[in-house]
Amino acid sequence: MVPLWIEVALLLSSVAVLLYQGIAILLAYQLPRLDPAPPDPTPGPLPRVSAVIAARNEELDLPATLDDLLAQDYPDLEILVVEDHSTDRTGEEIDVRAPRVRRLNAPPLPDGWVGKSWACWNGAAAATGEWILFMDADVRLNPAAVRTTVEWARRERADLATIVPKVEMRSFWERVVLPFYMQVVLTYFRTPHVNRPRSKTAMANGQFWLTPRTAYEAIGGHQAIRSIVLEDIAIARRYRAAGKVLRVAWAPRLAETRMYRNRRELFEGLLKNVHGTEFSALRMVGEITGLLGLFLLPLGLLPLGLATGSLALTGMGAFLYVALFGKHVGFVQAVGAPAVYGLLYPLAVGYYVVLLSTSLGRGLRGKPVTWKGRGYRMSP
Repeated sequence: MVPLWIEVALLLSSVAVLLYQGIAILLAYQLPRLDPAPPDPTPGPLPRVSAVIAARNEELDLPATLDDLLAQDYPDLEILVVEDHSTDRTGEEIDVRAPRVRRLNAPPLPDGWVGKSWACWNGAAAATGEWILFMDADVRLNPAAVRTTVEWARRERADLATIVPKVEMRSFWERVVLPFYMQVVLTYFRTPHVNRPRSKTAMANGQFWLTPRTAYEAIGGHQAIRSIVLEDIAIARRYRAAGKVLRVAWAPRLAETRMYRNRRELFEGLLKNVHGTEFSALRMVGEITGLLGLFLLPLGLLPLGLATGSLALTGMGAFLYVALFGKHVGFVQAVGAPAVYGLLYPLAVGYYVVLLSTSLGRGLRGKPVTWKGRGYRMSP
């Protein structure tokens, strides 16, 4: 028999777990969707847009991205690629598309700068557009992507407009891990709240975000967040702190990306995203505890109820199984992976716990964050 007070505590904890899962579902439904819009039959003048891509060893992904940009139906689009000291054929892929694609060679990386922010800062300085579109080199675009996003941003009077592309998942580990990662990002940042006028929530997706040049310069651009690895989140917070208007939308038909090509890239990329260079051991221990408490430990309630003969614990445990696995199956399917991978969500949680534990160990030993062959020192 389980003592009554323990049984009550377990039942109350289960209710808290269910409420958290419900919040994640609610946030997913609240995130607005942006689909390709047909051309306006009576279009007004559209501003010149400069697309800036920071490219370091991107010979596999960059060609398709540039071809998609060249195929855009936007009337005045400037395309600039900052070649960031690549050791592969990235530079050649840019040059064969000249003069429609302009190549900029990034100067040597100064102390205190993260490579991507340095490249973006130099690209923005050379851009001539009234609006600047910052993009990653691995984002595939619908021909209407730029026009649709610009028109949406102008309707919303946005100073920063960002979209969330569809994530292409091919391998086993991509399909297991990335849907759970997207769910964590959705709930951690409360993404739909970005669109609320009085919200303090701020985020941007570095894969695709658009801003008027005047707003970008007013908040100090990438120079203001030059030492931060998670530059998109940091710059969105600068916009929010300055009272600027932020907008975010899910756009699976406008853009698509394959974030990581193999298991090593997957682990190193997510490891970089766990906390960037801003390390807090206490926060990371709290995150590990939260993952275990919200996603894995609740699965032990059903066997505990069966072992002790508690009808209340058995009933709640069975309900938790249905709720947790059902929710993850639905979420996995919604983001484009086969639904069966939702049944493997405990494996995804375990992967993420290993990721956080690895990052915690590296942080305690003072190891740098590494990405694209560069290391960045930790700061508390």
